[in-house]
Amino acid sequence: MAASGVKIVAKNQKARHEYFIEESFEAGIELVGTEVKSIRAGTVSLKEAWCQIKDGEIFIKQLHIAPYEKGNIFNKDPLRPRRLLMHKREINRLFGKVKQDGYSIIPLSVYFKDSRVKVEVALCRGKKLYDKRDDAAVRDAKRQIDRALKERNH
Repeated sequence: MAASGVKIVAKNQKARHEYFIEESFEAGIELVGTEVKSIRAGTVSLKEAWCQIKDGEIFIKQLHIAPYEKGNIFNKDPLRPRRLLMHKREINRLFGKVKQDGYSIIPLSVYFKDSRVKVEVALCRGKKLYDKRDDAAVRDAKRQIDRALKERNH
C-alpha cells in the first residue's frame, strides 16, 4: 500500500499463515460515534475477525475496536457486527464463491485512505497442516540460501 495518504492501522498477521489468499478487495466500513477516533489511536484487533454475507449485505464480525477513552456514553459494543460497504456485484460474486466448500472472507488489514477508514478483505481458502509445513520449509530453504550467499560474498 504505497499510495499517498494511506496509513495502515492494523494487520491480520495470521491470515497469510492460515489461508491461501485468492483475491482481495477494498471495502469501506460503517462506523458510529467515537469508533473512528479509537481507530486513529490504533486500538483495533483483527485477530478473530471474519466476514459474513447476509441478505445481500456483507458484515464484519469479531472486529475489536476498543472503546474510546474520552467517549463515555457514546461508546458502542467493541465486538458488534459492522456493515462493510462494497458494490453489490462484488458482494454477489463473493457470495457465490463462499457457497463453495472451503472458501471464507477474511479481513487482512484496516487502514486510513486519506480520511476514510477502509478494510482490505480477501477471499481465502483454508490451509491444511501440511500446506503450512510446506510454506515453512520453503521459507527456511530460502533463508538458508540467502545466508549462504551472504557468507560467500564476504
